[in-house]
Amino acid sequence: MARKKVVITCAVTGSVHTPTMSPYLPVTPDQIAAEAIAAAEAGASILHLHARDPRNGRPTADPEMFMQFLPRIKQATDAVINITTGGSSLMTLDQRLAAPLRAEPEMCSLNMGSMNFALFPMLDKPREWKHEWEPKLLEATRDTIFKNTFADMETVLEKLGRGCGTRFEFECYDVGHLYSLAHFLERGLVSGPLFIQFVFGILGGIGADPENLTHMKRIADKLFGADYEFSVLAAGRHQMPMLSMAAAMGGNVRVGLEDSLFDGRDLAKSNADQVRRIRSILDGLSLEVATPAEARAMLALKGGDKVAF
Repeated sequence: MARKKVVITCAVTGSVHTPTMSPYLPVTPDQIAAEAIAAAEAGASILHLHARDPRNGRPTADPEMFMQFLPRIKQATDAVINITTGGSSLMTLDQRLAAPLRAEPEMCSLNMGSMNFALFPMLDKPREWKHEWEPKLLEATRDTIFKNTFADMETVLEKLGRGCGTRFEFECYDVGHLYSLAHFLERGLVSGPLFIQFVFGILGGIGADPENLTHMKRIADKLFGADYEFSVLAAGRHQMPMLSMAAAMGGNVRVGLEDSLFDGRDLAKSNADQVRRIRSILDGLSLEVATPAEARAMLALKGGDKVAF
């Protein structure tokens, strides 16, 4: 029996890293569009997207900013566009939902629980900050909770899932998040095939240890049987080792400057560099990469012709 193909997701900019940390982090709509298109051309079949204020690189939930790059990406590539519902821990749920509700995309991310999402250790490295907001945002995560209550998740599933036909990248930062997802499955609020993103290496979530990946996979198998696909993202230096392990275990992978600023030991000069890096690893494992059409079929997506942009 032939092995299934591997879906590569690329998370292009995110809200974790700040402009001071890398000159290659895309900030403006032009940069985000160009980086997303190049990542798709390199082999990413799903593009996970956040927006930033082009004046200073600060994460923004403004739908107008998203609409400056979403149509351009759709026109230039067949990749699946996946819009965040996470944004950042400092945004309200209404703010986080504004852009996806306007765009009605094929996919959105959905964090499966409230958690400490600690970025303040990034302050330990001395830097000359370009913008005043950067250290303030990082420090704020010392005393804030990334809020995703059951009511919040129900709202997202109702408004986007049932309301827009959007399916989800269920981001699970710990084992308990898998049980929360199973709860929604039992209630009929989600349906398979589920696309579950195991997230490793965020302070406040599960650590980036090989044992934790095998444990998450074992529990997901117990809860969801064969009616799910799993993917792995890992923060920073853990990115490529954990993704290599995931691919060898039959999983999918997520790269991008949202998750790690590096390509090997050096700063990644583009998202496409990371896509090419993981593709070379997949090639070494004799694994084929899924096309956007194949990813849509695997995940039962509605198709790019049914989005609102």
